[in-house]
Amino acid sequence: MLFVPFSTLILLLFSGLAFTTRQFTDTELPMPPETQLTHSANGHTLNNTQVFSPDDQWVVYDTRNNDTELGQTCCIRILNLQTGEDRLIYQTKNQTENGPGVGAATFSPVRPRVLFLHGLRNADAQLPYAMTRRTGVAIDIDQPQKPIFMDARDISPPFTPGALRGGTHAHQWSGNGERISFTYNDAVMERLAAANPSVADLRTVGVMIPGVGVTVPGGNNENEFSGEGFSFVVTQVTQSPRPGSDEIDRAFDETWVGQDGYQKPDGSRQRRAIAFQGNVRNNAGQTITEVFVVDIPEGLPKPLPGQPLAGTSATRPNPPAGVLQRRITFSERGIEGPRHWLRTTPDGTLIGFLAQDSAGLIQIFGVSPNGGPTKQLTNQPFSIQTPFNFSPDGNSVSYAADNSIFITDLRDGQPHRLTPRSTDGNGPINGVIWSNKGDCLVYNRYVSTPQGRHIQIFKLMVK
Repeated sequence: MLFVPFSTLILLLFSGLAFTTRQFTDTELPMPPETQLTHSANGHTLNNTQVFSPDDQWVVYDTRNNDTELGQTCCIRILNLQTGEDRLIYQTKNQTENGPGVGAATFSPVRPRVLFLHGLRNADAQLPYAMTRRTGVAIDIDQPQKPIFMDARDISPPFTPGALRGGTHAHQWSGNGERISFTYNDAVMERLAAANPSVADLRTVGVMIPGVGVTVPGGNNENEFSGEGFSFVVTQVTQSPRPGSDEIDRAFDETWVGQDGYQKPDGSRQRRAIAFQGNVRNNAGQTITEVFVVDIPEGLPKPLPGQPLAGTSATRPNPPAGVLQRRITFSERGIEGPRHWLRTTPDGTLIGFLAQDSAGLIQIFGVSPNGGPTKQLTNQPFSIQTPFNFSPDGNSVSYAADNSIFITDLRDGQPHRLTPRSTDGNGPINGVIWSNKGDCLVYNRYVSTPQGRHIQIFKLMVK
């Protein structure tokens, strides 16, 4: 086991966020050399996870130089870590400040295929890039400029099961590459909200099954189109959550639980599950964010009676039969910190999240997908600054703090500073991502040159 069983932690931890009191000591180990991999005068933005090809030879990035510039970004590129080759694999046509825009690229864990968000191709000043106007596009790296539109789009009733009615974002592959998760915003509900203030488009989480194609009747244009995957929403959101209940009005920043799901208390294995952040109302009516898990059944999804997967002209899409949504954390403040995606250990025993400790500092905590007490995983005299990732062996977690790259050994809680402390303007940004072998970390920094400040990619060998 990577961690002591949660049953033995009950004597040490209390319900809600639990805090350790271990004295912080910085590592005395020698720091590995840091290598700057890119130097050109453009952005080189890594996604927060899954940027390595299955063989660890390539990393994928988009050419943003600012996190907010997805709609203005034209290109997806891959960088060979052995040869230094920097290859363009996709460039949008007629890119303007209004779109289409591409970004947030991930590598499949099982094949040399890249997946990224793509704004609708008819973007202009009147209909620019937006949350409800984007889709998932794949590229096989040996076939550049040949986009594969993954999620079908159908915004005209009657809606097509397996197609979506809006925009997907932040696509993440399951451990076996057989499913893709994403956050989703619905264009039909957005359109209703524009005419009726009592209606809202609520962000939710969905799943795509690649290889199960969906044909949209008449869908052969830039606004409606067929796709190579069957997509459906998996989380239940409600517009006005009851204070003190487990109802949420927003589901976001999800992750697959484990490489092969997680073990339930009865010993059975739930092979498909997603952990996500959900916004609830506490007893005072205030919005706080908590950790949720949704268990997803095997096979193609089936609708519940009277609840079509694709929704109706007046209702949002519905989760299929057999999904089970559960709240996992019950804290006073909720989870919080810089924007981050939940992460789980490869064996699925622990969901990681950011929250304040007793000193008001942002630390990494963990909780079982079965619920129960939480465990503080980092304990440093400064806050976590970036998204984090667990190592492929589940023994360590990587992140940036105090303007340095850190890993913390989860077996003894000891943090190791891997890079010297940088100035505030040059510290690590975005995620700190492990290679599949666990021997390398990549991450971003801004670097100043006579040509300006640009996001560059850096590498650390850690084994």
